Amino acid sequence: MEILRCEGVRKVYNCGGSPVTALDGIDLSVSKGEFTAIVGASGSGKSTLLHILGSVDKPTEGKVTIDGIDLSTLNQTQAAIFRRRKVGLVYQFYNLIPTLTVRKNILLPLVLDKKKPNPDYFDKVVTSLGIAGKLEALPNQLSGGQQQRAAIARSLIYRPALLLADEPTGNLDQKNSGEIMDMLKISNRSLEQTILLITHDEKVALEAERIITIEDGRIIRDERRR
Repeated sequence: MEILRCEGVRKVYNCGGSPVTALDGIDLSVSKGEFTAIVGASGSGKSTLLHILGSVDKPTEGKVTIDGIDLSTLNQTQAAIFRRRKVGLVYQFYNLIPTLTVRKNILLPLVLDKKKPNPDYFDKVVTSLGIAGKLEALPNQLSGGQQQRAAIARSLIYRPALLLADEPTGNLDQKNSGEIMDMLKISNRSLEQTILLITHDEKVALEAERIITIEDGRIIRDERRR
């Protein structure tokens, strides 16, 4: 089942009166349950693609469909709701609210929609990510790796169609980086979560089952490893 499709996606910025092409005709399809890495150097266009997939930005040309929804049809309010419900976002920095416990941080997307969590699914997520014993702690009482696990749990709580991870290990040491990649793989396998990992680190990308390389706004390689 196809979760994501990009068709002829282009993004052109106007910089001082001169057009700059960040994406130049991206065609991409991702199926449910895939763990895909998008790798490229700084300025390759991978961050622009992330913003478009997260409905934060719109392409100049082309079409993006996630879970059957054409993102170009969404207004600003609809796009914000779509991000909360359909796209889980994990960033290099954890973006946890410091005054809320880990439990409340994880449940925040549901609280914003006045929805009750599924207790069994909540328990499965926090247990899979190894933070079941940290739910009443505040973020500053956790290590960096534990905070990132909490951020991943928050991104999963809505059972999003797609999890976008933007350099999720960029702020961690080697040990914690390895643990977070293990957590993402557990989320992919145990929770059947579709993951799109954005990274400049080829070693991190090798943890995915599929690696897409972007250069100068174009896909130059699409390799399935297993």
